Amino acid sequence: MIFNFKKSAVKAVKLSYKYKVQSLPFLYFQRYSYVNVYMKWKKDSYFDSIEHIHESIQLKPIIALKDCIVQDPNGCIPISAVTKRGLELGVPMKVARFLRQYPSIFEEFTGPKYNLPWFRLTPEAAEIDKDEKRVYEECSRELKSRLRKMILMTRENVLPLKIIQGMQWYLGLPNDFLQHPEQNLDESFKFVEMEDGLKGLTVDSGEKIYSVMEKTAMKRGLYTGGPMEAIEFPLYPSKGLRLRTKIENWLHEFQKVPYISPYDDFSSFDRNSDIVEKRLVGVLHELLSLFVEHSAERKKLFCLKKYLGLPQKVHKAFERHPHMFYLSFRNKTCTVILKEAYSNNSGIEKHPLLRVRKKYIKLMKESEVILRNRRVNNRLYNCNAELDLDSNNLNERGHDMTSCSLEQ
Repeated sequence: MIFNFKKSAVKAVKLSYKYKVQSLPFLYFQRYSYVNVYMKWKKDSYFDSIEHIHESIQLKPIIALKDCIVQDPNGCIPISAVTKRGLELGVPMKVARFLRQYPSIFEEFTGPKYNLPWFRLTPEAAEIDKDEKRVYEECSRELKSRLRKMILMTRENVLPLKIIQGMQWYLGLPNDFLQHPEQNLDESFKFVEMEDGLKGLTVDSGEKIYSVMEKTAMKRGLYTGGPMEAIEFPLYPSKGLRLRTKIENWLHEFQKVPYISPYDDFSSFDRNSDIVEKRLVGVLHELLSLFVEHSAERKKLFCLKKYLGLPQKVHKAFERHPHMFYLSFRNKTCTVILKEAYSNNSGIEKHPLLRVRKKYIKLMKESEVILRNRRVNNRLYNCNAELDLDSNNLNERGHDMTSCSLEQ
């Protein structure tokens, strides 16, 4: 991780942080106080070992294939039904080979025609699928609320459908969520035409929405809900991670900057000011708090830059705030993890679908045991077969020799 902070600069006026924010709210509008300090990225084994985060890459195509099987009236499909849909379903290899890698989830059998391989869910996987459906039914309002919040964080309260489809996995929405709007969306959601011929989804703002940061601060008596109040971000330093003195000093002053809600308009602020930097961090914090694993691939977040009003180099915010965000480089990708979600005193609620995904991952792990036992049994079978052949040969030779000696 490398910090590349610009040198301290004040564009309009030079004022000290000793003045109260309430009396001089314009203090931070023109102030941009980053410093040039380089700092190496520090590995944290705890965040690199969170199973449900790093196994979600394999789980996503499994869920997609599972949905294909469940949606069939017979509850089973021939391999020909999904062979050519590998790219669409996110399967990283041949579909048949992928299905056979998870015998604890997908059961293979010979079909009624042409001896083609067919697949159905194992009883254990079918039971988890029922649990997943119950979560969708019981928590439908909560899931819609998360989608509503993500849309309301945009500048014009609208998001293209293709962007929402790309975020469905993180929000915990089913793959066919947008295909059945009459049963999944209420009257506050509306489909609209956007620029470049894109179709979008907008939502009425309704009552004021408070972010996770604001709700937590209110519960602790640190925030009254007024404008231009300062809320300090919770910091969670990793072991062995020490900030340089200049960064610590800047971070100490940064915490005193007024907090701008991700759902409030910020167009009147200077884009190069500390207050907009804090608003950026607040948006990333709120966005990750809405996701199932409170994490996401960094490259997947870049598609939101235009609609959330994020700067071009938004990735620098993750590097500038290592006490809030952790960057994991497992699975040959960069995953952003919100540290607060994995602390004991977190104010972030667990996503209702997280428990179900953990069950799927546990069932995935059982496939490794099944395949390993199959390999061991095959080796034992082959060894026994070779021993039987050798013993038969010996018997035959022994019999021949005995018969010859009797004849003599």
